[in-house]
Amino acid sequence: MKTNTQEFEKFLCIRKGLSPVTISGHTKAIERIAKKIELNRENTENFVFSLYQSNFSYSHKANQVKSLEYWFEFLGQSIYFARQRKPKPLIKQTLTEAEVTKLLFCCRNIREKTIVALLAYSGIRPKELKNIKLGDIDFGNNELRVVEGKGLKDGVVYFSASCNKLLMEYLQSFPKNPEQYLFMSFDGQRQFSQYALRKLLKVLALRAGMTKRVYPYLLRHTLATVMINRGSDIFTIKNQLRHSLIETTLLYISSFGYSPKNKYEQFVPSYC
Repeated sequence: MKTNTQEFEKFLCIRKGLSPVTISGHTKAIERIAKKIELNRENTENFVFSLYQSNFSYSHKANQVKSLEYWFEFLGQSIYFARQRKPKPLIKQTLTEAEVTKLLFCCRNIREKTIVALLAYSGIRPKELKNIKLGDIDFGNNELRVVEGKGLKDGVVYFSASCNKLLMEYLQSFPKNPEQYLFMSFDGQRQFSQYALRKLLKVLALRAGMTKRVYPYLLRHTLATVMINRGSDIFTIKNQLRHSLIETTLLYISSFGYSPKNKYEQFVPSYC
């Protein structure tokens, strides 16, 4: 199995052009499944039947099935499994502006505060945050260049003047050169990890006495909903979050609604 797995990784890279993270996910999925069943057609069909009847999420089921399809294609066999109907997703929870302020207030040093502020103001993803290098930041225009974000796509996002000020203060304490990662581990020897980011937000939520589960993507969702409530047009939010499809951005309106009053108050004349 080990040799086949190594060849499978090569197949996914050369024949399918997948990213290293995606290749690792499919490879690990096959290894886990192979511990449960012998990977022949009959066993695999029974496995997928049980999987579809389980309470696992749609994404988990779809990823497992895709891994199996790739595996059999790698073996030179054609096999395809229909996908179950994807449930309409809803974003169930975000933070209020006051709650984000509370998280920032509970930071105990400039490093913590800058990490949270950049995440909250820009809406970047956790992986994108840890990969930021100093040279990716345009301080003059309050812009951040995201290199190889989701789908290996580059993009540009904006951050506020107050976030810019925090970044400047952070760099006075932690000077960097343009090629260095913006955030490192406490000992300065390792790149800041997504695990460390999740742990930081969990600790901050506890300090703030919050009962909500606070995680990195929640700040991304929060930025979108706050911008909607402040009257932003949907295309501005789409560009800031770098969604490929407008339907993804519209999900925020489907989940939380849209207040026309905010848009009215933005443009209403001032007569007196």
